[in-house]
Amino acid sequence: MSNRIETDLPSDLDKATLLGRVSTPAGPAVCTVRGDEVVDITARIPTVAHALKANCPASIVRGAEGTTLGKLADILEASFDPAATCPRLLSPIDLQAIKAAGVTFANSLIERVVEEMTKGNPLKADEARQQLARDIGDDVFSIVPGSEEAMKLRETLLEKDLWSPYLEVGFGVDAEIFTKAQPMSSVGHGASIGLHPRSDWNNPEPEVVLVCAPDGKIVGATLGNDVNLRDFEGRSALLLGRAKDNNASASLGPFIRLLDQHFTMEEIRNADLSLEVSGTDGYVLSGSSTMRVISRAPEDLAKQMFDCHQYPDGAVLYTGTLFAPTEDRDADRPGEGFTHKLGDRVRIASSRLGALENTVSHSDKLPDWEDGALALFRSLSARGIPI
Repeated sequence: MSNRIETDLPSDLDKATLLGRVSTPAGPAVCTVRGDEVVDITARIPTVAHALKANCPASIVRGAEGTTLGKLADILEASFDPAATCPRLLSPIDLQAIKAAGVTFANSLIERVVEEMTKGNPLKADEARQQLARDIGDDVFSIVPGSEEAMKLRETLLEKDLWSPYLEVGFGVDAEIFTKAQPMSSVGHGASIGLHPRSDWNNPEPEVVLVCAPDGKIVGATLGNDVNLRDFEGRSALLLGRAKDNNASASLGPFIRLLDQHFTMEEIRNADLSLEVSGTDGYVLSGSSTMRVISRAPEDLAKQMFDCHQYPDGAVLYTGTLFAPTEDRDADRPGEGFTHKLGDRVRIASSRLGALENTVSHSDKLPDWEDGALALFRSLSARGIPI
C-alpha cells in the first residue's frame, strides 16, 4: 500500500464514501474511490452539484457505475507533480458556493481583535493581547454567543470603548459568514496556495468544511485551508474580501467524505485536526485544533447560511479555526510572530477525513484561474454527457 494512501486518506478508508474530482485529458471528472482504484462516475453524476441534489448522496455515489481512471496511489502521487500525465486530484467541489464562518473559536476571536487593535502591525500584537487579557479575562472562552451572559459582557465592553465588529460576531446572535471564494476557483490536494504579494503577516487556517445540499442539509465534510492575511484585515475589517479571496487562496480536499452509517455528524462535531508547516529553511510549526470547542454548532452555522439565501447547486462552509500562531518565527525579528515564507509546505490532517497538503506561493505567480462554469459545461458537452 502506498504511503500516501496511509497518510493522506481516512484511517477507515474501506468504510468511507468518498466523492472527488480529478483532471483528465477530456476535462474534469467526478470520481469516487473503490478499493485501490479511482473510478470516474461522470457519466452518471456529471457534477458534484448533481450528487448533492440527491436524497442520499452517499447511496448515489456508492451505486454509480463508472470506469477506472487509475490506481489511487498513482493519482495521489501525481497530484504533487504538475508535469504528471496521469490524472491529478482537483478540488472536490465544482459549482458550489464557497462560504466561510469567522470568529467561531475563542482563540481566533482574540487574534482578530488583536489585528484590529494593531491596525495590522505584528510588532504591536503582544501589547494588544495583554490589554485584552486584562479587560476581558477568561470570559471569552466560556460564553455562549447570543446568551444573556454574552449580552452583559457586550455592555461592559461598550462602556470601556472596547467593542469591535469581531466581538459582535463572536458573542452576538448572528454568526460571521462571508464569501471565501468563487465557485470553481478552489484548489485541491497537492496544489500550490496563494498569498497576496503585498502581505507581510499571514497564516494558514486549518478547518473542517461542511458540504451542504441545496436544502441546507449537511451531507458531508472535507478539509480546508482558509488562507488568511492578518495585515490586510487588521488595517480594516472592510478589507476582508481582499484578505480572503485571491487566486488559489482557498484549498479543499483531498475528497468529500459523505455522511453515512460510518461517518455521522457526531464525527464532525468531535473532529480533531493537526497542522504542520514546514519551511524550506528548516522551520517547523506544529499545531492542533478541535471542533469540540467551537462556539457555534456546525448545524447552526449551516442554518444561518441558508436562512435567507438559496444555493441551488449546494454550498460548502469553512467552519472557522482554533489555530492562530503567535510565536515568533525568526529569532532576529522578535515580536513579529508567525508569517508564511514562500515554499512553506502546509499539511492539515484529521483521521476520518485524511490530509490536505499545499505549498505556499504568491497568488500572482500561480497559474491564472481560467476554468469556470462555462468551461465545465463545454467539456461535458464535448464528451456527450448531458447535464
